[in-house]
Amino acid sequence: MNLILFLIIGGVAGWLAGLIMKGRGFGVLANIGIGIVGSFLGGFVFRLLGLAAQGAVGELVTATVGAVLLLAIVSAIKKG
Repeated sequence: MNLILFLIIGGVAGWLAGLIMKGRGFGVLANIGIGIVGSFLGGFVFRLLGLAAQGAVGELVTATVGAVLLLAIVSAIKKG
């Protein structure tokens, strides 16, 4: 059950990141994949900063932040 919840939160985070990074999205399916990978990145960054996610909303925020960071990195690489 945790894996399914993880995939759902990652998918929603990728969708939100696509909305936040207007014009820098890569399509719905790619943004969902980026959200799932971004959730790992967000968790890593939050741990470095000494922050912890509490509950599903906290995990969604963490995953969204990671997905936005990942979209920004991928966009910069794609442009340059």
